[in-house]
Amino acid sequence: MMKAFFIRLLSGIVLLSLIITLGLLGGWPLFVFVLMISLIGFWEFCRVFHLERTLLGISGLAFTLLYYFCLRHQRMPMEVGLVMVLAYLVFIMGVYVFTFPKFRTEEIMASLFGLLYVPVMLSFLYLTRELSVGNVEGKLLFFLIFICSWGCDTCAYAVGMLLGRHKLAPVLSPKKSIEGAVGGVIGAALLGFLYGRLFLGDEGACALICAVGALVSQVGDLAASAIKRNHEIKDYGTLIPGHGGILDRFDSVIFTAPIIFVLAVLLMQGNTLVG
Repeated sequence: MMKAFFIRLLSGIVLLSLIITLGLLGGWPLFVFVLMISLIGFWEFCRVFHLERTLLGISGLAFTLLYYFCLRHQRMPMEVGLVMVLAYLVFIMGVYVFTFPKFRTEEIMASLFGLLYVPVMLSFLYLTRELSVGNVEGKLLFFLIFICSWGCDTCAYAVGMLLGRHKLAPVLSPKKSIEGAVGGVIGAALLGFLYGRLFLGDEGACALICAVGALVSQVGDLAASAIKRNHEIKDYGTLIPGHGGILDRFDSVIFTAPIIFVLAVLLMQGNTLVG
């Protein structure tokens, strides 16, 4: 028990150190990291549906590479990203038609959902780091993603252990409580407030962003759990000791990254540049 705890703690410290370093560096190091976890995460997702070694799984990996290439080298990443997703939809529908009846409709939809759910949503880690809102640098916005997601996780766990009485989702996640969920949101808002006061000079916007991000992060956490429960698996992978796979550790980040990007643009006034 203690050994498992220390393994989880150590790997968490290493991962956090890596995130901080890459967030400060930005550029190619962060781009490569986000690309790698997107590829691994998409493969983990496909494995749930037994698609990882099929044409759908392999083509999804190829489109992920192409999508990220466009994000890195185009001046309008959002527009290009939308075109790439639509192109992938056309491609997999072509696969569905011309290989019929090899793939079921559910498998086609899982492939498209997997591309949106993992590579596209995770790409907002890189896009947020490259974002500039007024005088606020992207690296400062980047860390808000992890403050509201992993900060919420930590606060929710602590409050739930101390005060948890009412189950949040008893069938899906029996250990999570309503008190813990509320504590996670409040804790993330407080962390955002302090972060905003120290680094951004806009503590109100940061607190609001982290509160909303914390709410969304808990949906992301439960959504990942729901998929695992539906398919009777414990973890998505074993890449991160003590935590599981990429989707096990980044399940909340997947949801918070796009939200932080959008809220930063909406709430932090100024000229916005991406790229």
